[in-house]
Amino acid sequence: MTPRELIGSAQVPGGAELRLFRRGEDFMIVLDRNELMSSRMSGSEEALATMSCERLRDLRAPHLLIGGYGMGFTLRAALGLLGADARVTVAELVPEIVEWARGPMADLAAGCLDDPRVTLLQQDVAAVIAAGAGEYDAILLDVDNGPDGLVRDANDRLYTMRGLALAKAALKPGGVLAVWSAGSDDVFARRLASAGFAVEEVAVRARSNGKGPRHVIWFAVNR
Repeated sequence: MTPRELIGSAQVPGGAELRLFRRGEDFMIVLDRNELMSSRMSGSEEALATMSCERLRDLRAPHLLIGGYGMGFTLRAALGLLGADARVTVAELVPEIVEWARGPMADLAAGCLDDPRVTLLQQDVAAVIAAGAGEYDAILLDVDNGPDGLVRDANDRLYTMRGLALAKAALKPGGVLAVWSAGSDDVFARRLASAGFAVEEVAVRARSNGKGPRHVIWFAVNR
């Protein structure tokens, strides 16, 4: 078996340490013993973008907020579907994630961060949401393994009633809050509904070939 090589590490502000590994042509970002993401499994992150864009297909120039960048699967999938007038704001808190995208994973990134439709903010997505009243047609969140602060305790606030109220305020009428998760969470689904969203829970596979573990995306429409 090809050995796993440590490429770099990054301290999440107020959180744990992330490590980037490479095994052959594959990359993995690991938190403790949890593999947060892998270049071998991109299907559900791509679905986060494609299914969100389907819900925006009648808009001529949508503005999306993606938090965080990860390995760029969601961003690249969105750019492949959106028109030239669309805008995508990417909020990524950890600077090393962007450095890895422009460095060892440059081939995987395929220049997506340099697309003229993209604005990169090296900020906490919660702060970006709080400052964006009525700004976005969609907010796509994939900053943890689900609606809890696995990577960083402060991320919990994204999923509280207060955090959901801020997300709702940042969305335009009819806008979509899409939240990726490694598994289902009935409590969070009910919280989304209590916050005034129309909620749809969709199961998707981790791999783009329709195989692998089953993940969940909640699509919450701002009514």
